[in-house]
Amino acid sequence: MPGNTLPGTSFSTITEALTALTDSSCLSCEKQFPAPVSDLPPVIVHIGEGIYREKLIITRPNVTFEGAGADKTILVYGDAAFDLMPEGDKRGTFRTASVRIDTHDFTAKHLTFQNDSGFGHTVGQALAVYVDGDRNAFYDCRFLGSQDTVFDAPLPLKEAQPGGFKGPGEFKPRTIGRHYYENCFIQGDVDFIFGSGIAWFEHCTIYSKLPGDRIPPESPEDEVIYGYVTAASTPMEEPYGYVFHECSLESDCPPHSIYLGRPWREWAKTVFLHCELGEHIHPAGWQDWKKPHGHFYYGEYASYGPGASPATRADFSHQLTDAEAAEYTVKHVMKGWEPQSLM
Repeated sequence: MPGNTLPGTSFSTITEALTALTDSSCLSCEKQFPAPVSDLPPVIVHIGEGIYREKLIITRPNVTFEGAGADKTILVYGDAAFDLMPEGDKRGTFRTASVRIDTHDFTAKHLTFQNDSGFGHTVGQALAVYVDGDRNAFYDCRFLGSQDTVFDAPLPLKEAQPGGFKGPGEFKPRTIGRHYYENCFIQGDVDFIFGSGIAWFEHCTIYSKLPGDRIPPESPEDEVIYGYVTAASTPMEEPYGYVFHECSLESDCPPHSIYLGRPWREWAKTVFLHCELGEHIHPAGWQDWKKPHGHFYYGEYASYGPGASPATRADFSHQLTDAEAAEYTVKHVMKGWEPQSLM
């Protein structure tokens, strides 16, 4: 049961707590960057141990969700892209989020965000969380899903196919947000960290899960790609996209069957710094998804472990110099925002 959310107030569901907190004056706020700091007072929603099967939307700024432990407080729902809607069309990717954060200065600690609809090849894309807005931070959280687990918004400017962006962000201004993940566990298979935001991942475990609906190859010598960790769509004018610092990339997939990333849009930017890479990482490291070389930017610095292989990396990727790596600090990448570290 959620604990005290407002002085002297408790609720039986998270939805009830959010309804009590909603301030209608902020629902129509225009997105800006950097986001203005709201004068609404900070509020902590204490969420007790349990499984909360609720589809949640957070619109009030200055809210913190604090769970009883990442393995004890679980926010879960099961919408998927191939679901048929009442009007007869498919749900699509961006209406699947178990939790949608559509505000600024949201923080989550010690809980799990999950989409349990199934594997992507069977049910389609299924977001555990849709992170929109600026200065949003996550500490000691788990993100569990299959394809497209974490959407680190905003959307690109234009969908590849008509109706491809159907959902809450389709007609909203594309305003860049800064997002911070520390000591988190993020699990998925295909493109399971994706979007156009600026995000820093600190001491996170990135787990590529073997898709249970894939047919194994007839010969163990056949190369099969089981997934991609990232699919950034960084806007052209942004110098930084996703940065992984001192993270551990783990998997139960076969060796050489996972790429570090591929560009959802042609200016994607993703860098891994001081990360431990398991043997599941493909020797080439990166895939170009038929996007123009020289536009997207993929880099590594001081990778180690069985999946670290600078000599075999794709020729369009970069091994950063000491000077280049020194530019990647939280303050620099996050444009002056320095989120509090729990470490």
